[in-house]
Amino acid sequence: MTQPASPATPDAASAAALEELLRVLPGRVGTDPELLRERSLDRSGQSVPGLPTAVILAGSVEDVQAACRVAHAHGVPLVTRGAGTGLAGGALAGTGELVLDLSGIDRVLEINTANRLAVVQAGVINAALNERLAEHGLWWAPDPASKAISTVGGNIAMNAGGLLCAKYGVTREAVLGLKVVLADGTLIETGHRTVKGVTGYDVTALMIGSEGTLGVIVEATLKLLPAVTGPTPTLGAAFGSVQEAARAVADVSAAGLVPAAMELLDRPSLDALASHTGTDAAPGADAYLLVQTDGASGEAELGAIAEILRSHGASCSVAADQDEAHALFALRRELFPSLEALGGTLLVEDVAVPRDRLAEAFAGIRAIEERHGLSIPTAAHAGDGNLHPTFVVPGAEVPTEVWDAASELFALGLELGGTLSGEHGIGLLKRRWLKDELGEAQFALQRGIKELFDPSGILNPGKVF
Repeated sequence: MTQPASPATPDAASAAALEELLRVLPGRVGTDPELLRERSLDRSGQSVPGLPTAVILAGSVEDVQAACRVAHAHGVPLVTRGAGTGLAGGALAGTGELVLDLSGIDRVLEINTANRLAVVQAGVINAALNERLAEHGLWWAPDPASKAISTVGGNIAMNAGGLLCAKYGVTREAVLGLKVVLADGTLIETGHRTVKGVTGYDVTALMIGSEGTLGVIVEATLKLLPAVTGPTPTLGAAFGSVQEAARAVADVSAAGLVPAAMELLDRPSLDALASHTGTDAAPGADAYLLVQTDGASGEAELGAIAEILRSHGASCSVAADQDEAHALFALRRELFPSLEALGGTLLVEDVAVPRDRLAEAFAGIRAIEERHGLSIPTAAHAGDGNLHPTFVVPGAEVPTEVWDAASELFALGLELGGTLSGEHGIGLLKRRWLKDELGEAQFALQRGIKELFDPSGILNPGKVF
């Protein structure tokens, strides 16, 4: 890569970059303050000082290449965004930065039924893609809660998860190859269209979850599955304690049973849902577990799971039909809107622990609540041990006591053999704790990878590293 020029000041660099962008991308560069404000935020509830210099509304891969070349030449930070649904501050942009908006690159280029793959541009919406694929009896498995509004490119950049990960995996398992624009505008292709492929280092896997810090993902070749057909047996189980519910989840896993989804809500989460929707899924209970199976053996699997749950004192209720099953999961997806309705800003955390340590994680969260005098509503994708403890902050500024509690929460996750982030990423919000998980040697190695791909440090600076 060629090294960028070094303008005298950041303001001069931004002004020069804007002048060149207006010339090389006419009609694609916005500077309206309302547009700048809107595209400088994501759903983390956080912000950075000031407004970006401009928003580049890319309409093609060539537009992305031109934007990268200009930013690289002038040494100006470039923050890539899709739909802005991230929860870790990965798409925040401020003074002197450029926002590269990929939502307009949204074509489905190919659906190949023989090879069960699709080729799509980064701005395609997850749910819209699956509507197209359903016409061919196919399905792209990543299932984040934001699937109705989040983009495929964003899902890949964050390695998104969701309710169905326990059975169908995270985004990484559903991507075969990528087209990526590097910091200097070079376009590379990674991966393959074949089922197998082990030539060289796996750059595709490296790009997935890189949060826009290594390159700009503009196109993806996706691995598809046959669409799930037939009934999806579903049950709800009420428990006397969330720790007992977590122990039941561990026993389901130990028995070799793999439900499509297994979602656990504690009482503070149930209270928020009841306040917002008028429905209490488990009146009088401390926790509620929602389980769904699919496939030919779905009914038998759900029956075996119900036996395990009842052995832990659960009261189980099986959905009467598909409409009721859909309603139960629609209620689960209302959790974050219900917490937002409490007022203030949500700080949604994302630790993951081994499934057999889930009960300890919930016990630890309750202890953190007591020490700090806080309520931390916590839901979990219990089938894969991914917890979402959520702080409801009164106002945009996160108080010191909340950051202190969050720090203890992260330490708890690592102590239990887990990770800082199961699916939301590191972004801006968790970067201060990254070295705690990686250790000095791996942290330095990963910083070196960042510098190799982005020697001038313009791609999403201040995020992750």
